[in-house]
Amino acid sequence: MPKRNDLEQKALHYVVNTGYQGVLQSDLWRELGASSREGSRVSIKLEEKGLIRREKELQEGRWTYRLYPKRLPASIETIIDCPCLLCPDNARCDPTTAISPKSCPRLTDWILNLGKEAPASTQAPSLAATPDMPEVDPDAESLDT
Repeated sequence: MPKRNDLEQKALHYVVNTGYQGVLQSDLWRELGASSREGSRVSIKLEEKGLIRREKELQEGRWTYRLYPKRLPASIETIIDCPCLLCPDNARCDPTTAISPKSCPRLTDWILNLGKEAPASTQAPSLAATPDMPEVDPDAESLDT
C-alpha cells in the first residue's frame, strides 16, 4: 500500500485533472488502487486541507461523493486572445497616460465577451444544476417587501 502522502498527492492530481465536472469518490479510489476506506480517508483529508470539496451524490442507487478541485491550475488558454498581446499601442499603454487599459475599448470588449465565449470544459457548473439547491419560484413574494 502506498504512503498516505503519496496517495494524497495522486488523488489531488487526479481530481484537479477532472476539472469542473469532478470525479466520483468511488472512481477515485479504484483509479488509485486503494481500498474504499483509504480512498474515503484521503478525500476527507484533502477536504479538510481546503484542496477539494465533496458533494453527496446518489449514483446507481448508492450514496457517494463527487469530488471537485477548489482551484484549477492557470492556463495560457485563458489569455491567448487578449488584445493587449498584439496591440500596436502596447509600448505606450499605461494607467497614467492617455492610452490606458482603463479606457481601452478593445480590452473592455474582450473582457465583456469572456463569459460568453468560454468553452464548456472551463465553465463552472451552474448552481441550478446542483441537486441540493431548491428551485426558486420567480412568482413567489420577496421577503424584503
